[in-house]
Amino acid sequence: MNPLLKSHLEEIFNKCLHCGLCLPTCPTYNINLREESSPRGRIQQMHYVQSGKIPLSKTVVDELYFCLDCQACETACPAGVRYGELVEDARNLIHDSKKDPLGIRLIKKLFLNGILISNERTKLFGKFLRFYERSGLRNAIEESGILKLFSNALSEKIQLLPSPNEMCFSESIEEIIPATTNKSRGRVAFLSGCIMNIAFGETHRDSIRVLTLNGYDVVIPKNQVCCGSLHAHNGELEKAKKLAKKNIEIFEKHEFDTLVIDSAGCSAFMKEYGKIFEDEPEYKNRAIALSSKVREITEFLSEVGLKKSPDTLNISVTYHEACHLVHTQKISRQPRELLQNIPGITFVELPESTWCCGSAGIYNIVRYDDSMKILDRKMENIKSTHADIVTTANPGCHIQLQYGIAKNGLKMEVLHPISVLSRAYK
Repeated sequence: MNPLLKSHLEEIFNKCLHCGLCLPTCPTYNINLREESSPRGRIQQMHYVQSGKIPLSKTVVDELYFCLDCQACETACPAGVRYGELVEDARNLIHDSKKDPLGIRLIKKLFLNGILISNERTKLFGKFLRFYERSGLRNAIEESGILKLFSNALSEKIQLLPSPNEMCFSESIEEIIPATTNKSRGRVAFLSGCIMNIAFGETHRDSIRVLTLNGYDVVIPKNQVCCGSLHAHNGELEKAKKLAKKNIEIFEKHEFDTLVIDSAGCSAFMKEYGKIFEDEPEYKNRAIALSSKVREITEFLSEVGLKKSPDTLNISVTYHEACHLVHTQKISRQPRELLQNIPGITFVELPESTWCCGSAGIYNIVRYDDSMKILDRKMENIKSTHADIVTTANPGCHIQLQYGIAKNGLKMEVLHPISVLSRAYK
């Protein structure tokens, strides 16, 4: 191991006080109440593996992928232990040691490195999803129950596929969208991303509409790629860096004040571009420069203020906090204020709003049963709000909550907070 990396990890390990304040906040510990499934227990295991006291066994690997990497423990930790960095380093070690579980290997090979690594293959995947849905094949397969012949879990997992846009967002919009006000307040860049680009085009359009109505010219660089967050969180750091380098090079070609992002996981990771290039002088300063401009969209609007006041919207709304928004970026007040300041909105506080929904990137696919235990707890809290709309600022959460709402026979709609604001701009 790189001596500098080892020193860095030791510093984080040594910060842990073993106080246990993280235990009540950890979704997986609350499933089985086993010490080894808690942040404190996993830190101990990771430390022993790094120091050579225990091998990187199948049991340790399973625990590190049982973890959601939701980072709720970081919010609770009085010592400021950067637990997320430890987990991601450990998953890189697992990958380098070729000890990834079979399910993880398959998802990485087919989805992360087969599809999301390439802009063209991601768009092709979007076209496949459109055919799968528009042809009626999706309804036929899901309603027939034929997949239960192979696996009940497979029959359920297939329902987690996102619904595609009519057309890939980046191919349906101009590269530069001018402000719709008399005077521009500035120029912002916008991330189209990967899954958001093929499945959440309406959210993107709502974001662009809100930004231009509030006086901002928006540039959406062509050929930008996946931010790399899913790769970095699952032991594929080199692939994540490859994607990050492309984005740095592409965004550098444009003049803008801020890079606005409407996906919590993407904004969290792009703010960390500077960290992942600490050992690469050619990209370090360039990465830091781009990271310093990144703002999640509700964070940005809170900083600059709304120029255009929204109209009245008579609905009740609750808010689920995406883990990588509230725990990683410490953004919690801004989305709430955005919603609460819309006239006519009845804002209903969601009990345990910061508790993970169980999506966690690819977690709900590779650990479906555990994911559903976590989702069941979230759905009980959502039911109690009786809200018309459940809002969340991350695509994984959005898909997971839609699935939970359908599974529970509820009549709620899932929207990004920015889409609610866009509706209020009648």
